[in-house]
Amino acid sequence: MPVINNAGVYDYYLSTYGQTSGRDRYDSHKRGELKEVYNRMVKTNKESPLYKIKFDNDVTEFAIDLKESARKMQNVVASLSTTDKGIESVFNKRIAVSSNPDAVDVEYIGSEDSDDASSSFTLGVESLASPQINEGRYLSAMGKDFQEGSYSFDLSTTAHSYEFQYNVSSRDTNRDVQSKISRLINTSDIGLRAQVVDRGDTSSLRITSRQTGLAENEDYLFKISSGESWNELQTLGIDKVTSPAASSKFTLNGQEHHSLSNTFTINKAFELTLKDVTPEGQPARIGFKANTEAIADSVDELLSSFNGFIAVGEKYSSSKGNNQLLNEVKGISRAFAQELSSVGIAPNEDGTLSLDREKIAAAVTGDDRDKAFVSLNKFKEAMSREANKTSVNPLNYVDKVTVEYKNPGKNFTAPYAQSVYSGLLVDQSL
Repeated sequence: MPVINNAGVYDYYLSTYGQTSGRDRYDSHKRGELKEVYNRMVKTNKESPLYKIKFDNDVTEFAIDLKESARKMQNVVASLSTTDKGIESVFNKRIAVSSNPDAVDVEYIGSEDSDDASSSFTLGVESLASPQINEGRYLSAMGKDFQEGSYSFDLSTTAHSYEFQYNVSSRDTNRDVQSKISRLINTSDIGLRAQVVDRGDTSSLRITSRQTGLAENEDYLFKISSGESWNELQTLGIDKVTSPAASSKFTLNGQEHHSLSNTFTINKAFELTLKDVTPEGQPARIGFKANTEAIADSVDELLSSFNGFIAVGEKYSSSKGNNQLLNEVKGISRAFAQELSSVGIAPNEDGTLSLDREKIAAAVTGDDRDKAFVSLNKFKEAMSREANKTSVNPLNYVDKVTVEYKNPGKNFTAPYAQSVYSGLLVDQSL
């Protein structure tokens, strides 16, 4: 069975999607949903012929891009199908909005049938909650200020105390010692993040708490001390607090409040995330989107994921000349061209789709609103089927050589040969 052979594939995934493809609630699945996905994988494996694939960079990147595009589409479809009604359910879905999303982000987490629909308030951010930072002394990176031996230091948090032990060999430079301690702290999973910071020919060990804010009875989030290895700790300098933790400070309808975190809830209905300080005298206003605006935003998101498929297909087509994915995706838009046009969705020259927000607002509020929603739901379901198919078997769209077709009606499942269909990327040779 072919597997993707290239350690660089992990680097590509992390650099391309590691920071931007933050997982949301639709990436969590019930047992029945996972079983359904597995059954589709088994069926695909059972019916697929045996083939060989030359895994170069283009193929591996295409597989990752396609899997991520399919995941995005599946999540968009899930967000538009929270009830049995389909896209029209967005009319009953309350979507909170902030007048200054760069400073205050908001999500409505309350009940759809509560009386919060008319709620609106202002929130001004004066300062953000910050973590505690201990940044050690900058030492000559290649210097050797530590003698060979075993050392330790104590680290106390607000809940627990720990002892860290490390060894220094005669070959270890200052940076080697700092790296050892950094790895110790990061692998201990105690709510701290350590890193070695380079500055010219010098380096320092920086330790940052994941937690932010200080309660009234707290003086620190973590404290570092040592007895026997006091001299080594002074050389490192990581026992000094260079930036103490602080709580966020904000005004809610003009009244001052504080929070230990930058993310908190109000009245169990709004989840707020503070991202930046608001201009003085210009607090963010929190309220709800209009129904037609929410519909337009949802359809726009659906079109964005559709256009993502087009972009992936174009990228692979230009390098390999394989148009199978492009033909399938563009075929969906052509099949629904007339219906999509009636709700303000039009094709561009490159095959992508764009939305006329005024036209769709008129379509979903006019006399033929039911017909408009039928068209939108048919398009959504077609894209959902395409996303499910490509997510299970992304390698169906790459260049390959068929070695043998399976005997129709008498084939069987190979339960240990699923990775190529589920998109798992294994770093080993064929």
